[in-house]
Amino acid sequence: MSHFTNIETRFQNLFYLEKALNKLDISHKRQKKVTNVGSKSYDIDINLMISQPNGYDIEFCWNGQEYELIADTSFWEQRDSIKGFINNITKQYAGEVIIGESKKIGFQPIKYQRNEDGSNTVTLQRWNEKKENSFC
Repeated sequence: MSHFTNIETRFQNLFYLEKALNKLDISHKRQKKVTNVGSKSYDIDINLMISQPNGYDIEFCWNGQEYELIADTSFWEQRDSIKGFINNITKQYAGEVIIGESKKIGFQPIKYQRNEDGSNTVTLQRWNEKKENSFC
């Protein structure tokens, strides 16, 4: 008997979530959730599916506020525990958000380091292009 578990996350941006999964070499596919209203179809959400060999796939489903992880914990077949899996994705996601949002305001990453304690350090820089006027 299947017992699906919904695990809340703080993943709110599909682009950064996919980037994090890619950097962690977690293969996934996009799935569009289409809702029919009368005779019209509307694309509502894009969910991410992670296939498992046993057929009990893992999904990140949009709940209107964040992507929650939905999995049958009895059939978990990832190299990390569920907690470890989420922690690894969370760390990578946070780094992707920091770098991506910083680039939007002119910062560039110059160093990304994984530390022995499992944390990550990102070093960013931005040059202040202050132009001085020359008058003769």
